[in-house]
Amino acid sequence: MSAQGQALTGLRRFVVKQRYTMMVNRYEIRALAPDGSDGPVLAMAQQKRLAFKELVTFYADEARTVPVFSFKARQAIDLGATYDVLDADGAPIGLFRKDFAASLLRSTWHIEAGAVSAVGQERNVLVAILRRVTDAIPLAVHVDFVDPQGRPVMSSERTWGLRDRYVIDVPDTRLDTRVAAAMAVALDALQGR
Repeated sequence: MSAQGQALTGLRRFVVKQRYTMMVNRYEIRALAPDGSDGPVLAMAQQKRLAFKELVTFYADEARTVPVFSFKARQAIDLGATYDVLDADGAPIGLFRKDFAASLLRSTWHIEAGAVSAVGQERNVLVAILRRVTDAIPLAVHVDFVDPQGRPVMSSERTWGLRDRYVIDVPDTRLDTRVAAAMAVALDALQGR
């Protein structure tokens, strides 16, 4: 595993920031400093808009020359698609999938990675409903993932601002941070936020 990949695996709190461009969505993964400020860039991700089959690669550098992990859809255009999270060598390290039926009311996702199995849903039902009715108001979107015993595994909280910024907490040390980072980017990229 690369040094960048190792730096990500032990990270329990980080920030995902979206950069706006015309043809692609770009994301920065940054450590979150104790004072709440953004630390250095640990990974960059890029998603092509309107791709027929999703593939998002995370790189160690802004020039996008050193891949550290990725996620890839198993099928093209599937409302309940499963996405495999792969390490830099293409070996699977986890997966996530959208629960299409449950997501009609509140976005619902499932994560599986090693010994971890968790379900994540939007925290606030009212905000979830408002998001489906209007795009005019930027709403804070919070998604909490819990294991079958109800213990927190991961959370994603969108903060207010002109750019999309998500604070990601991963209290469950069994969850590979690369899987959490892939899920965090997917919450924005795959839901058109």
